[in-house]
Amino acid sequence: MATERADGGTAGQAKTQSKDPPWPRPAYSWYVVAILLLAYTLSFVDRMILSLLVAPIRAALDISDTQVSLLIGLAFALFYTLLGLPLAWIADRYNRRNLIVAGIAVWSVMTAGCGFAGSYASLFAARMGVGVGEATLSPAAYSMLSDYFPRDRLARAMAVYSIGVPLGSGVAMILGSFVVQAVLAAPTVDVPFYGPMDAWRLIFVWVAAPGILVALLMLTVREPLRRGRRAAAVTPDVPAAGAPGLVAHIGGQRAALGALFGGMSLIGLVMYGAIAWIPTFFARSYGMDVAQAGLWFGVIMAVGGAFGLIAGGALADRLFAKGVGDAHLRVMRLSILLGGPPLTAMALMPDPALAFAMLALAFPCLTMHGVGGVALQLITPNEYRARMTAIYFFVVNLVGLGFGPMLIALLTDNLFQDESALRYSIAVVAAAAFPLAAIILTWGFKGYARELARS
Repeated sequence: MATERADGGTAGQAKTQSKDPPWPRPAYSWYVVAILLLAYTLSFVDRMILSLLVAPIRAALDISDTQVSLLIGLAFALFYTLLGLPLAWIADRYNRRNLIVAGIAVWSVMTAGCGFAGSYASLFAARMGVGVGEATLSPAAYSMLSDYFPRDRLARAMAVYSIGVPLGSGVAMILGSFVVQAVLAAPTVDVPFYGPMDAWRLIFVWVAAPGILVALLMLTVREPLRRGRRAAAVTPDVPAAGAPGLVAHIGGQRAALGALFGGMSLIGLVMYGAIAWIPTFFARSYGMDVAQAGLWFGVIMAVGGAFGLIAGGALADRLFAKGVGDAHLRVMRLSILLGGPPLTAMALMPDPALAFAMLALAFPCLTMHGVGGVALQLITPNEYRARMTAIYFFVVNLVGLGFGPMLIALLTDNLFQDESALRYSIAVVAAAAFPLAAIILTWGFKGYARELARS
């Protein structure tokens, strides 16, 4: 396995990997990427649709912006992050395909359950259930992709999979805008065995329905052979890397991981917070219909976000090929420096056209930070990959998704005490978090390059 050795594997790893069968056919491997991308896209549709329903949910449940932000962020992120670790432990030991199928079924059922929730508490619980289901996906998917693609093609496969983030968020806004316009204009619908259902509740049922099809498609994916296990795994019932080894690995890479996790968490704080509140921001600041705002914002996210991920991956690959060890962290910092100012300015624009123009400039730049996931894989041994991915999502999503929407809402409710001041809350969070993220990433350049050289 000369390629594996050239990519940084040890002699022992190469010896272990030489016993592995040939890699799957590229066409089938990319089919797996397509199915995982579809699942990832659907997960973000189910995750983000609530952002378009702020007004009817507030009216129906008589709740504040802060309570809505808890539904959008913390209710989902709490179990998404906490259960990511034990689910990754399962992914490192058992059938990852089946775990993902079960997760799709759970989050789809719980998304539909949001529509049947009769109170704020039950809606909060249903959102936690969505987080439980979606926590199965990325740790298992990252691990599977590492067994479907050699290292010299893994980054490209992961970049395509990661397009599910802007694509799913964009589709949620685009399709959601039409659904909101159509359904909210309709009278209350009588649902069998339930009775009259508010239009906003029915939306959750509609967006959950495709999960059945995606779960069935996922059953066509084969569980791949686990490759590159260290020779320490001498018996099938003993894991290749137990908890003490994982802890030692994290401690040995604390500088590189601290910069990577810290920088990504602050980027996520702004990105998740902005995505959650931007449709409502356009409605409150410019009097736009929230569905129309969601449509234009969705197009920007889907197109600009996908472009930024591809561009960031290409730039990181080019720098990395030239011997720049910290290339991925440098691209992450560049994304902040290029995209941070227009996103901050967006919230302060005097009219919606200029605000959308600033968003169109910001998103292709900001999504270049998606190479952070690749950076983690490059310094992580194969047998730790699912758990390190889960820890990565635990930290980044707990800070970003759990507190980003809530921080913006808290500033609006308590500092400015005026819901029309939402624009200033977005600007303050972006102006504070982005520079700090850039400083943390810069601090980690040397440590990351050192760990990469040792891997």
